[in-house]
Amino acid sequence: MTSPIKKSMVPAKSHWILPVLLLPLNALFFIPATILWLTDYRWEANHSLFLALGCILLLCGMGLALWTMYLFHTIGQGTAAPWDPPQRLVVAGPYRHVRNPMLTSVFIMQVGEALLFNSWAIFIFLVVFIGANMIYFPLVEEEKLETRFGDAYREYRQNVPRWIPRLQPWSEDKAAL
Repeated sequence: MTSPIKKSMVPAKSHWILPVLLLPLNALFFIPATILWLTDYRWEANHSLFLALGCILLLCGMGLALWTMYLFHTIGQGTAAPWDPPQRLVVAGPYRHVRNPMLTSVFIMQVGEALLFNSWAIFIFLVVFIGANMIYFPLVEEEKLETRFGDAYREYRQNVPRWIPRLQPWSEDKAAL
């Protein structure tokens, strides 16, 4: 019996290895690990509420990240990497609520890490990381998206917020009415 998932819907491993290693792993593993090492971090039993909340946020963020990467591959026909960007504008799933759900997933996981490790240093890194992205995305990334996708992106940008999700999912069909 064959699987209902088409082979083209499953991302090729080699297609995703480099973007995953270079982008989210830096923000979620290498930089926080370096911060913990530089601050001479020692694991101490954390409050169970912080541990539980940290684990829940990490899992939720990971689920959102996997979903957005899947949509970039299947609908956008690309990756989050600048050298292999999506060829089509992705306006499905979480992208109907917020323009940057992939980055939102990284923020969620970073909050989870800060809680899990009970680390103010990781929380400070999160604040700096969010601040840098709040500058980078409007000035650089959105310009590239507008150039690549034109009016479709401009309409999407007018209807879907950058960071704080809208409660009702946006639909291109509703916008045309």
